[in-house]
Amino acid sequence: MANKKIAIITMHNVKNYGSALQTLATQKKFESLGYIVEIIDFVRPDLSEKNILNTYTMKDSGIKKKIKQLIYIPTMKRWNKVFNSFLKENINLSEHTYYTSEDFEKYPIKADVFCTGSDQVWNSKWNKGFIPQYFLDFAPENSLKISYASSFGKDKLDDWEKDMTKKLLERYSAISVREISGLDILSDLGISFGKFIIDPTLAMPYEFWKQYIKPVKIKEPYLLVYQLNTNKQFDNYVKKLSKRKGLKLVRFCRRYDQVFQSGKSLLIPEVTDFISYIANAELVVTDSFHATAFSANLNTNFIAIYPPEFSGRLSSFLSLVKLESRKLESFEDFDIADKKIDFSEVNKILEREREKVDNYLKEALMSLKENRSAYI
Repeated sequence: MANKKIAIITMHNVKNYGSALQTLATQKKFESLGYIVEIIDFVRPDLSEKNILNTYTMKDSGIKKKIKQLIYIPTMKRWNKVFNSFLKENINLSEHTYYTSEDFEKYPIKADVFCTGSDQVWNSKWNKGFIPQYFLDFAPENSLKISYASSFGKDKLDDWEKDMTKKLLERYSAISVREISGLDILSDLGISFGKFIIDPTLAMPYEFWKQYIKPVKIKEPYLLVYQLNTNKQFDNYVKKLSKRKGLKLVRFCRRYDQVFQSGKSLLIPEVTDFISYIANAELVVTDSFHATAFSANLNTNFIAIYPPEFSGRLSSFLSLVKLESRKLESFEDFDIADKKIDFSEVNKILEREREKVDNYLKEALMSLKENRSAYI
């Protein structure tokens, strides 16, 4: 199978730590199977440089919109530096950048296998619409098409998107999703060959991630907060919790304006710092799926606060590793921090799930015969 090429489309350039690291994990997984990996440099329409400011201020108008855009500019400049540098140094991006269907026609991608990667690639609400490229609409009809831990990010599809989704997914030879709810969605579409597997970051064990763990600048024991959604109750809770437990409150911030929140702010650190700060924390409190996943994978105690939307991926994961008790049910519950996680059981479960990932990929790629002509 050596020297076969796989072209993967995923959310590699979303300015998000989990998205960047799952892209790295995906690339490394397929490289470990002997593939030449190309991550298709597809830029979601709403996240292009000319649109991103409007995307982040779409609910605003007039002078308020202009002021918020000015506030966001320094953050976006830092995002470009941090995330683009990470991609350049670690990810095998395609030669061309793709924005539209016309770009895919102008610069056709040649590969033995086409793959939809992980993250919320199939979530039309998150993506501000149905994006056919994430469903490999550009891949040749007779090419091998698979998905790797892809996510719908919600429990059910809207009626308007079902026919388009079904039509494109029926072209796949193998489909895997990272939430159990994804199997229900596939079943509702009449697609019976879907498989559930864990997120790419979880498919890579601690032994892989430890190469990225470095000493952190915080010397005293700390409580790490990674918060994606605005929530005053969340803010007050971690402030009280850190005082009760005698832990320094440290915030891993994605935006410069988060500096005004309580605790010591780590303002848009390097991508791999995400791993280091989770690994070295006494406790992580987060509403992020990937921060929760990394906490479990690195054996760091955590508390999960479900976000108002798209919480299915968190509940699916906590159910899988039998840690539903780590979901915060009340902002008055401070005792949850004293209940330590038995990671021996978590590690056994994740190891079994990694075997399922390997078995899925082996089966999914089995039809790629050695005598199959390259780059169909």
